[in-house]
Amino acid sequence: MHIKKNMINSELRKIGSAIRFILPYFKKKTFHKCNFLLKKFMVGKCSSKNVQYEQKEIPRADGSKLRICIYKPLEIKIHVPGLLWLHGGGLAIGAPEQDLMYIERFIKASDCIVVAPDYRLSVDLPYPAAIDDCYTALVWMKDHCKDLGIASNQLMVAGNSAGGGLTSALSLMARDKGDVALAYQMPLYPMLDDRMITDSSKDNDAPIWNSKSNEIGWNLYLGDSFGTNQVSKYAAPSRETDYSNLPPTCTFVGTIEPFHDETVTYVEALRKNGIHVDFKEYEGCFHAFDLVGAKTTVGKDAAAFLMKSFCYAVEHYFEEQL
Repeated sequence: MHIKKNMINSELRKIGSAIRFILPYFKKKTFHKCNFLLKKFMVGKCSSKNVQYEQKEIPRADGSKLRICIYKPLEIKIHVPGLLWLHGGGLAIGAPEQDLMYIERFIKASDCIVVAPDYRLSVDLPYPAAIDDCYTALVWMKDHCKDLGIASNQLMVAGNSAGGGLTSALSLMARDKGDVALAYQMPLYPMLDDRMITDSSKDNDAPIWNSKSNEIGWNLYLGDSFGTNQVSKYAAPSRETDYSNLPPTCTFVGTIEPFHDETVTYVEALRKNGIHVDFKEYEGCFHAFDLVGAKTTVGKDAAAFLMKSFCYAVEHYFEEQL
């Protein structure tokens, strides 16, 4: 799926061309460089004056510590939604602090409490390290609802890109384990299918994230199981065959990005199982267009669509803990 310039939304063409020139695709050494810069300039910092920010370390099952970031409104209320936010980055790069824009929007819309785990990355440890960390953070959030001021019947999970894939995987895991009841999920343009068998994922050279980057990302995450049929649904949610009893969902995706077709297939599977899904496709938009094109018409529309769906969920979706 070669992406020609005229296929890209007109508002995104200039920035798309620049990104393609500067970063044709992600290599393993690129992931390491990005993580170095994140740790140096972003990790442990919060530039916003609109939210409260703190870090905690919580225990993993093996006794090591998982860093989590907690974001709260300036004026704290009680019995508010609890949102677990999972950052993107191809499962190989990233930190919770990079997604302050999303977090601020969620808090402004609902006064919610956001918990964002600094899950282990594939350049350090492959699957299941990342999803195990996400589940640890989710259980911790449930167990500390009272301390945090969270309504235990409004636990939600969201993330973009790799974080979107982890969101879908975490919803499956929560359903199967039965420890945490989720009221809503928002897997935005999620990374779902390691097999890369869809038309949009084959030979896609769109800006930001393309087929080459995708193959390297999955290879790092899956290790020896990459390219085999021994891949867990908790690693690649497209491997699941039963999408019943999952929470109501919101997602969106651009039409020219590698994850387009797998996102559409995922949405169709949810709907066939009676799951309500708010879904929107953005013509001519590449991966993470809502971030790099936040000031464009399509970027603003995607943000408004997400917030409208989220606010509806806050008013209408509840799930009691067992």
